[in-house]
Amino acid sequence: MRLVLISNYIPDGQESMLRYAQMLSRVLAGRVDEVRVVHIPVVLGRLPFLRKQFGYVDKYVLAPWWLRLQCRGADVVHVCDHTNAMYLPCAGTKPSLITCHDLIGPRSARGELGGGPWKRTFIALQEWIARSLGRARYVVCVSAATERDVLRLTPGRDMKTRVVYLPLNRHYAPAAPDRVQAVRAKLGLGPDTPYFFHIGGNVPYKNRVGVVRIFAELKKYPQFQAAKAVLAGKPWNEEVRALCQSLHLEDSAIEGGFVTDEELEALYTGAVALLYPSLIEGYGWPPLEAQACGCPVITSNRGSLPEVAGDAAIIVDPEDAAGAAGTIAEQWPDRERLREAGFRNLERFQDSQFAETMLGVYKEVAASRAARWR
Repeated sequence: MRLVLISNYIPDGQESMLRYAQMLSRVLAGRVDEVRVVHIPVVLGRLPFLRKQFGYVDKYVLAPWWLRLQCRGADVVHVCDHTNAMYLPCAGTKPSLITCHDLIGPRSARGELGGGPWKRTFIALQEWIARSLGRARYVVCVSAATERDVLRLTPGRDMKTRVVYLPLNRHYAPAAPDRVQAVRAKLGLGPDTPYFFHIGGNVPYKNRVGVVRIFAELKKYPQFQAAKAVLAGKPWNEEVRALCQSLHLEDSAIEGGFVTDEELEALYTGAVALLYPSLIEGYGWPPLEAQACGCPVITSNRGSLPEVAGDAAIIVDPEDAAGAAGTIAEQWPDRERLREAGFRNLERFQDSQFAETMLGVYKEVAASRAARWR
């Protein structure tokens, strides 16, 4: 079997999607005759001016012609990111499928998730993505929560869906004590200072504001009064800074900034828990990464997060800070069990299991005339 995996436009910096295509290529190597990752070519986007505008020309004018050529000779064409659903016709008569990671963009554009006001161009792009996804014949969904969104937003479509859980896109394990102490020192944390950890950005659904509010409520409990909170990832926005100041957390909440993979592993290892109360996730890597590092997980009762975290997490309402803190305090004595349960939960997300499942999907798609673009 010869596979063509259509990946993303590299200048867009969609690291998780780029890693997904590379992960597929890695785990399928030796299991199929050929697997080839094809990136959307950078042509005009190389110019030193108007890169964003010329990037649109690369992606939506030039790319379809080039991708049609790349799909020749393939037995199955896999579009690896639902935001590239408009490339499905490039497969021509070849059997094809697409992976849907989440529908946060289309749902936001339709006003389901708050935020905005959105630009007309954003709304138009998200509607185009949803329409194109609705024409797919075979959709791999990374969680049952994402599958429900796909079926709800593309009603009456002639498509087949399949839930396939993703393994971690790199190896995570508990970091050595010296690495943990090094990252503590970098952030100004004492060697024994307990801290809650969060990794994410400022988009509303990541709920950084909720992280701060929950942490402020936790500080009211005697067992958490000495704790700090490290919020890493993209630089904080003014809303987060103002909230920390209004809640008198200037000395307790620490801006971690961007971290390397090795620093991330050490931060998970040293934390008393991952605090990850997103309002929605299509999948959610951090809870699994934390579990692999032996870090207890506190996460949301929304989207895919309870499904992915399994029975190895404290599940809270992300919009009820006081209630979440109460739940955490009540279940805090159980964290050693959660740590061990986290390692067991990871058995559901192994490379070998993922590879065998995807190989079965490809064989099914290759044999099905319904998977051909019409």
